[in-house]
Amino acid sequence: MANFEPASASEHATTRENWALLLLLVAVSVALGSILLPFYAAIMWGLILSLLFTPFNRWLLPRIGHRRTLAAIGTLTVIVLMVILPLTLVMVLLAREAAWLYQGLQSGDINPALYFHRAFNRLPDWVGAILDRFGLVNFPTLQRRLTASLAQGSQFAATQVFNIGQNTFEFVISLGISLYLAFFLIRDGDSTVRAIGRMIPLAPVHRQKLWHKFATVVRATVKGNLLVALIQGALGGLAFWALGVSGALLWAVLMAAFSLLPAIGAALVWGPVALYFLVTGALWQGLALMAYGVLVIGLVDNLLRPILVGKDTRMPDYVVMITTVGGMAVFGINGFILGPLIAAMFLSAWQIFSETR
Repeated sequence: MANFEPASASEHATTRENWALLLLLVAVSVALGSILLPFYAAIMWGLILSLLFTPFNRWLLPRIGHRRTLAAIGTLTVIVLMVILPLTLVMVLLAREAAWLYQGLQSGDINPALYFHRAFNRLPDWVGAILDRFGLVNFPTLQRRLTASLAQGSQFAATQVFNIGQNTFEFVISLGISLYLAFFLIRDGDSTVRAIGRMIPLAPVHRQKLWHKFATVVRATVKGNLLVALIQGALGGLAFWALGVSGALLWAVLMAAFSLLPAIGAALVWGPVALYFLVTGALWQGLALMAYGVLVIGLVDNLLRPILVGKDTRMPDYVVMITTVGGMAVFGINGFILGPLIAAMFLSAWQIFSETR
């Protein structure tokens, strides 16, 4: 018969200390998270900038005598010149164009009801029958509904523009945090990663695998999605400018933003415009825009996104698409990064678990 001896007092004390330490870790982690939560986007983008420009910093380091601080300053200067200044210029131009659009709607210089009326009068009879079934055949009713929707959308856009101006101080603080954090992560990133890795209770090979997956997904998602969005926005804006559509820059930025949604993003902007051209009798403009949107703008998404995003992340296209949309629904614009990143870490964690079992 086996002998069962009671646990010693020292073992009980060790167990209590372990539980106390675990509770302390949870408490201070929650407290730190609540402090950093208002600036999570700034911290995230500081980390992203450091990941994207660390290869350039490593290339620059031996060329200036391995002076890490000077190399980090040079890398940060490149970030400001290549990312911050162009983005600021686009935001200023976009704010001016959005404000012009909002003022035109308010003053009546831009009359959406006129466009609706022109399109409504040219609709075929079978379309009118469908609208009649839903109670929309009456033009005043249709005009009120569409005008109300457009007014709400323009008001929201103008509110966001005005908020950017009113929250300039908050924006500058967030930008400063991102650049400040990026500087230290670029300069001391390797030692920081090693220090954090030692605190994770996993085998070194598993820690390395998780970090590699994290860095790969972030780089692929940011570079792939942003590159596709910039190309599609530029191509769409160029088409709108060539067709004489007012506010081409505003539409280009809107297409770039919607392009973060895989497959159908940019079509949500150019599709209704092409349909309006067709309905109002501008056949060649409508057909040209539809062909351009499908064969040029759509081809960029279909060819580049799987190569730049899906190939590097090694996740199926449908997983990338669903997690991107879900991430943006939960986290806003930052979700196009966080969604696929969470999915990739989920798959990697379960793979490690299955291997260890």
